[in-house]
Amino acid sequence: METGMNVLHDSGIQATRWLQQHFQGSQDWFLFISFAADLRNAFFVLFPIWFHVSESVGIRLIWVAVIGDWLNLVFKWILFGERPYWWVHETNYYSNASAPEIQQFPLTCETGPGSPSGHAMGAAGVYYVMVTAILSSAAGKKQSRTLKYWVLWTLLWTGFWAVQVCVCLSRVFIAAHFPHQVIAGVISGMAVAKTFQHIHCIYHASLRQYLGITFFLFSFALGFYLLLRVLGVDLLWTLEKARRWCDRPEWVHMDTTPFASLLRNLGILFGLGLALNSHMYLESCRGKQGQHLPFRLGCAAASLLILHLFDAFKPPSHMQLLFYVLSFCKSAAVPLATVGLIPYCISQLLATQDKKGV
Repeated sequence: METGMNVLHDSGIQATRWLQQHFQGSQDWFLFISFAADLRNAFFVLFPIWFHVSESVGIRLIWVAVIGDWLNLVFKWILFGERPYWWVHETNYYSNASAPEIQQFPLTCETGPGSPSGHAMGAAGVYYVMVTAILSSAAGKKQSRTLKYWVLWTLLWTGFWAVQVCVCLSRVFIAAHFPHQVIAGVISGMAVAKTFQHIHCIYHASLRQYLGITFFLFSFALGFYLLLRVLGVDLLWTLEKARRWCDRPEWVHMDTTPFASLLRNLGILFGLGLALNSHMYLESCRGKQGQHLPFRLGCAAASLLILHLFDAFKPPSHMQLLFYVLSFCKSAAVPLATVGLIPYCISQLLATQDKKGV
């Protein structure tokens, strides 16, 4: 078993070396893809746009991203996946020869286990939601399949797979993942998105249900961690490897740790539940103005601008507990602002202007 995994990992190292040697000029492109595929952009960019264009798609996008990333964390803790940038230094596979040299980059030194790839899983799930939503809208209620529909179908799915290939190549190029880990990520991400196509209760979940699911996800992850800790298994075994083998200490980021991603996702889900069940949401998005496209587009534009400014705030990483608490609060504020606060402020501003006009 170990020999088979060593052979698999070695083939992955060779793939990384080949990409780095032949596509060195594409380094900036691969780094950009890895940055763009981060789930943070799904929350700060894609969600505000989709929610104000189609609320159901925006809600499904959040659920797929959050539950997918939570499952990714659990899978990583179960599978104990290595990462290329540390495995190549620690393995005995190259005992009779010098280990291959692979280059590291600012986005290489992820601190969690490597399998499956979270970037690949997140990108596959999020883009699957968007592609199927557009195609469903294009087909209409009668689900008619015209020539235009099939042209659109071909373009969208070609684009979808082009994105997935770019994300996978990017993660392998920067030595953050082995090829089998990114393939597993794409398959599992699509599976999560496909499953949520058939779960309709998420569109009218109460605040109590959001709180219950958030508490369950946190309790399960924490309980699983503590149980294995009692049994002598440290699920944070990768932190030491990242700090030891990363070329530069500043490339090891606190926000890539398993519990940071867990609390970020739970904050997003909690904030969405709070926002959808708030008075602000009912007054604005569910009110008369919420039916008008210019109002929704204005909300989307304002949300993108304000969230971009808000994202500049980085919780202090030198105090772990404070970092985790502020990460949760920052994430919760994203849907709360997008769904509740910003639409409410805009609707109140428009209502005031209408009164003045009268």
